[in-house]
Amino acid sequence: MNLLNIYKETISDGAGLRYSIYLSGCTHACPGCHNPKSWDPEAGIPLSDEMLGEIIREIRSNPLLDGITISGGDPFYNPDELTILLKRLKEETGMNIWCYTGYTLEYLLSHDRYRAPLRYIDVLVDGPFVQSLFDPTLSFRGSSNQRIIQMKDIDLDTRVDQSLKPSQSTSID
Repeated sequence: MNLLNIYKETISDGAGLRYSIYLSGCTHACPGCHNPKSWDPEAGIPLSDEMLGEIIREIRSNPLLDGITISGGDPFYNPDELTILLKRLKEETGMNIWCYTGYTLEYLLSHDRYRAPLRYIDVLVDGPFVQSLFDPTLSFRGSSNQRIIQMKDIDLDTRVDQSLKPSQSTSID
C-alpha cells in the first residue's frame, strides 16, 4: 500500500477538522477525477509500519482533530491492507474514521474481501465521481450520486443485499 499524501489538518474531507490520508491505486478512472495521479498504485511511497506509527503519534498529539479521513485513489484498491490500516488507526487513536470509495456500499457488502474494512469505518462516502452530476454546492463529495453513509446503521453481518433507506444516507448540505 502506497501513501500518496497527508493533510494534517483539513476541513474538506469530512465533518470537523480532520487528518486526511491519501492512498494510491484506483481502477475506476472516473472522467473528471480531481486526482488522476492517484490511480497509479505505485505512486507515492510505501506506507511502512514505522511511518504509520508516526502518523498515529501526530494524530494523537493534536487535540484539535475531530477525526481521520482515508481517501485516494480508492482505499479499497488494497482491501486487506486497508483493513490493517483502519484497525490500527481505530484502536490506537479512538477517532472516528471517514472513508471515500468509488464503489457503492452494496457492492462492498456483496464481496467478503471488501466487507472487512467496513467494520472500522464510521462514515463511508460511496460511489464513483460522475462528471455530469458534478455539484460544487455539495458538502464533502463531488457528484450528487455519491452518498454519505453512517455505518452504525448498516448490518455488516447480513448477506442479504441491502438497499439504503433515506434515513441511512446522511445529508450534511
